[in-house]
Amino acid sequence: MKRYLIITIILFLAFLKNSIIVKAQSDLSEGWEINVMNERQPPGKIMNAIGIKHGMVIGEIGAGRGRFTVYLAREVGATGKILANDIDEQALTYLEERCKKLGFKNVKTILGENDDAGFPDKSIDMAIMIWVYHMIENPDNLLINLKKSLKPGSRLVILDPRDEEIDREFGIDRSKSDSKIPLP
Repeated sequence: MKRYLIITIILFLAFLKNSIIVKAQSDLSEGWEINVMNERQPPGKIMNAIGIKHGMVIGEIGAGRGRFTVYLAREVGATGKILANDIDEQALTYLEERCKKLGFKNVKTILGENDDAGFPDKSIDMAIMIWVYHMIENPDNLLINLKKSLKPGSRLVILDPRDEEIDREFGIDRSKSDSKIPLP
């Protein structure tokens, strides 16, 4: 009986290990992303809703450490490309290592400026900002500079949190007259 119990435990552990490996291959999130952001903004649902397709060239503004970048890279496939922009050089270095570890060769990082993503002219099918727009100091300048990067017929997708979430993130009390409130 003891032998059967040991065999059962070994088989269960082998099954558990395989389940974890399969999950790791399909879920590209890192621990902090799963609990913090991906529950509110599930990458799969968002990409389906905005129409990500194989072969697209997507400019992601404010890619950071790549919470969405890795999902975008998987969706556009080897024939597509992700131009991952950020103003934080350390975040982009982390993203490059993350993509290398995951085997993505279709991601190019671009160190941008506050008002210019740095994408090449007429290079992208879609520009996307996820949880970024409310943090941009002069969004009009960024959008004007971004326009030249868009191919004819391309789209701009902005996914930003609700006001309550922005208030929590930045500690904003809207009842105070001197509160600096980010643009929605």
